[in-house]
Amino acid sequence: MRIFLTGATGYVGSTVLDALLRGSHDVTALVRDPEKAERLSLRGVHPILGDLSAPASYAEAAEACDAIVHTAYESSKRGPQIDRQAVDVLLGAAIRHASRGQDVSFVYTSDAWVLGNTTGKAAEDAPVRPTGLVDWRPEHEEIVLNAGRGRMLRTAVIRPGIVYGGGRGIIADMLKNAADGLVRVIGEGLNHWACVYDRDLADLYVRVTTSPDGSGVYHANDEADERVMDIVEAISRQAKVEPDVRHVPIEEARAKMGPYADALALNQIVRGPRARALGWAPTLHSVVGSVSRLLEEFRSKRAAA
Repeated sequence: MRIFLTGATGYVGSTVLDALLRGSHDVTALVRDPEKAERLSLRGVHPILGDLSAPASYAEAAEACDAIVHTAYESSKRGPQIDRQAVDVLLGAAIRHASRGQDVSFVYTSDAWVLGNTTGKAAEDAPVRPTGLVDWRPEHEEIVLNAGRGRMLRTAVIRPGIVYGGGRGIIADMLKNAADGLVRVIGEGLNHWACVYDRDLADLYVRVTTSPDGSGVYHANDEADERVMDIVEAISRQAKVEPDVRHVPIEEARAKMGPYADALALNQIVRGPRARALGWAPTLHSVVGSVSRLLEEFRSKRAAA
């Protein structure tokens, strides 16, 4: 399958790229950096030098593909506006492709944080109550899902939990902080996080992108329902010297981190029956049970840097 991928050098996108290449798919990737584009080219990827905020740089390449996977996000104040523009442009490319009588799929990356604090076990049909950091995402989700109704265009939204693995992300930051001797926890740390291993998440992207039934909303998490302090204690046990753990009041955390603090303080129990109906099953079932492996991945990443 010919697949157009945004965010191919980012945390989620790079893992998705690895999975697509393992599946022998023909990948065209939007890349901003010429050096990174060259590295992707050596792996058999077709790099397109451009930027999400410059639609002319990638719209034509996206239209030529059988599937579009959007994992990129511009982490600036203009991020939501740029994402909306990218969604409009990429959906337009997909619709034009479909208008020629050719099947095409569009997969959008959202976030489990759109669920807010969950009540019970939140499956894909749960109401959204987004925390402030991602309060703009539900509108983008709805635009994507509506675009797939009544057309040959198949659209899907993936909502990952907190991604771990590969030496990057929130859990890797906790590993680093523990090695440095101090781990900060917002509040008491009794809130539950929905988490997912990066390679398992990538497998879900491939399944959703390539399956004829891959449409609608999909939750991606290992369903371990781990509390933050369970994760912190497991990480602390692996440190050479047990780190100090500082509990930061939410008001103080907000003052320093803004709406990101509220996202980290969410209490979420998330389920993904629709993802599992596609045959997806995580290979790693918890952060706590995988700390040794994650620490090795973290050390390998630092050594290669």
